Amino acid sequence: MTDSPVSPTIPLDADGVHHGFLRLPHSRDDSAWGSVMVPITVIANGEGPCALLTGGNHGDEYEGPIALQNLATTLKPEQIAGRVILLPMMNLPAFAVGRRCSPIDGGNMNRSFPGRPDGTVTQKIAHFIATRLVPMADIVLDYHSGGRTLDFLPFAAAHFLPDKTQESACMAAMEAFNAPYSVRMLEIDNVGMFDTEVETQGKTFVTTELGGAGTATARSVAIASNGARNLLIHAGILDGEPTAERSVMLDMPDERCFVFSERPAMIEPLCDLGAEVTAGQPIARLWNTDRSGVAPDVCHARLDGILTARHVPGLLQMGDCIAVVAQRA
Repeated sequence: MTDSPVSPTIPLDADGVHHGFLRLPHSRDDSAWGSVMVPITVIANGEGPCALLTGGNHGDEYEGPIALQNLATTLKPEQIAGRVILLPMMNLPAFAVGRRCSPIDGGNMNRSFPGRPDGTVTQKIAHFIATRLVPMADIVLDYHSGGRTLDFLPFAAAHFLPDKTQESACMAAMEAFNAPYSVRMLEIDNVGMFDTEVETQGKTFVTTELGGAGTATARSVAIASNGARNLLIHAGILDGEPTAERSVMLDMPDERCFVFSERPAMIEPLCDLGAEVTAGQPIARLWNTDRSGVAPDVCHARLDGILTARHVPGLLQMGDCIAVVAQRA
């Protein structure tokens, strides 16, 4: 138990199907004794492993919430051995307005862990997840996509970790997810991430980037749904045969994967997602937006690989990520 102000409206440890909320008291202008109500579903059947599946960590990413809403309505206790905890919209305030960060406190949930029980709304939700839900779990899947500002090749990812036994378990779970691409990743900024919290607790962790541009597609949702099923089978929670399509293995080894804009501009892509590129190859041109007749700046790939992510929409701010290149493993 913790001193968290968040309280679940359903039991977290009872067999059966339970749909409810994580209720956080939040007094505000339009509701003096109001609450933030984060949807949660727990499906359990006897002894067995526990999986925590989360979406909506960022509120403008939709594959995870769609896949988990579907799972919450279709997964039956008699189909599983163990427990499945579903948080389709873990940053509910951000999800409700289609924004990356919370409109209440500006909090980026994926930079707010381990949270604080006496902090902001985002920190309080993160603290409950870190102290009550993650300790229950053996395996954690956190869905992401590019949101409104990035578009990705559809991939599952696991991180290079100091504990190579844990790293091996995470890599095996990533491969079991069976996305079209699988990425072994070194994060450039992992402080406060949900990923870091889960891995620090010694759990098996898988994340994804399944598209983006502020929407979902039939293909990206199918990948998300199939991946959840495959992961539950891999964990020993769900019976059945996993799908086994060929997944292209990629590495993101260091900061050379990333290309950033050094000025505001209009971006002209010179290659599309999935294209093979070489170090030094032009991948985008950046045009002035306040005058004509000025030649564009040219952005180049910094290493050989596959164009794995690109910026959307067409206007850049200084410091925006223009592109990500990953190498074939």
